[in-house]
Amino acid sequence: MVIKRIHVTYQLKLQPEQRETALKVHGFHIDYCPVARTIKGCVEITTELKMEDV
Repeated sequence: MVIKRIHVTYQLKLQPEQRETALKVHGFHIDYCPVARTIKGCVEITTELKMEDV
């Protein structure tokens, strides 16, 4: 079995004023993830961000 793609769903509970920061960080976090950097180019990685206000 060969893993060709990974999809990660982040589910965050946060204050409404934190939403903008969460969206910004989600946009570039994968470039700083050691695991993602290791498998980048071999495995397609997609992410989504689901946010819920507390």
